Amino acid sequence: MKHQKIFTGVALALGLTAAAAGAQQMSFFRIGTGGTAGTYYPIGGLLANAISNPPGSRGCDEGGSCGVPGLIASALSANGSVANINAIAGGSLESGFSQSDVATWAYTGTGLWEGNPPVEKLRAIANLYPESIHLVASAEAGISSVADLKGKRVSLDEPGSGTLVDAKIILEGYGLAEGDIKPEYLKPDQAADRMRDGAMDAFFFVGGYPAGAISELASQHAVKLIPISCEEAPKICEDFKFFSADTVPGGTYEGNPDDVKTLSVGAQWVTSADQPEELIYEITKALWNDATRKQLDAGHAKGKMITKESALNGIGIPLHPGAEKFYKEAGLLK
Repeated sequence: MKHQKIFTGVALALGLTAAAAGAQQMSFFRIGTGGTAGTYYPIGGLLANAISNPPGSRGCDEGGSCGVPGLIASALSANGSVANINAIAGGSLESGFSQSDVATWAYTGTGLWEGNPPVEKLRAIANLYPESIHLVASAEAGISSVADLKGKRVSLDEPGSGTLVDAKIILEGYGLAEGDIKPEYLKPDQAADRMRDGAMDAFFFVGGYPAGAISELASQHAVKLIPISCEEAPKICEDFKFFSADTVPGGTYEGNPDDVKTLSVGAQWVTSADQPEELIYEITKALWNDATRKQLDAGHAKGKMITKESALNGIGIPLHPGAEKFYKEAGLLK
């Protein structure tokens, strides 16, 4: 009888352990970002860490992960806004980062998406931070204005990127077409390598400052940031309301001691309406908890600009119901 009780107790303990393990199911959540030299990728890594809480992790109240129980999130290097939205629409990514302009075009089937089926299931989790438009020129190229790009070797970023779309808009705003320059279509780190070798005059990049590829380049090669403004090219902001005036502070990049006027768009975290409401609610909740705040503040210069108060700024697509539920509970939505 005594042995039977011991066996029963062990069986009960094993059963409870199995039940506990089963209660916390493991799930995976991918975040499509951009090239490793940009801002999307490191920010994606920060957010993936913040929302993850693998099975068996210490609890938040014990100094462990404060993410979603059972969730393992990962940031994947990708080709940026357009590629991320296509992957979300096709089901090969659960979420990704996109510029606000590209997300709006995709959802409405306008602008860049004209002639293609609108991505009607695209939903927003949060607006993250402003993405500044960088036009980086070699100091030896004699470029002081966008108009000076005529006849120059200029990288507009790779096909599928939001940067390419915005670069074309800016060229047009200053009276230039792609045929007026010698265009190339490279990632920022590739364009920077070419500039170091004397084979590139300028390149566009849209992302939060400081951008790793530009900081590294500026430490090795004399470059200058070229101003872009709607005062010089008013048609840009008249036709495209998602652009905001922005300034890259002096000293952000070596050899550029003065503030430089530019434009920005919002970097947004988007997903599909097919993602479960409870999962996105828990992810949104984890994004804005106090532990994540500390990680964002310490992890990247742009992290401090990711705030709950600006989470709904400039969103031109519907919120995911899970995110909407959180923002209503937080008093940010009625």
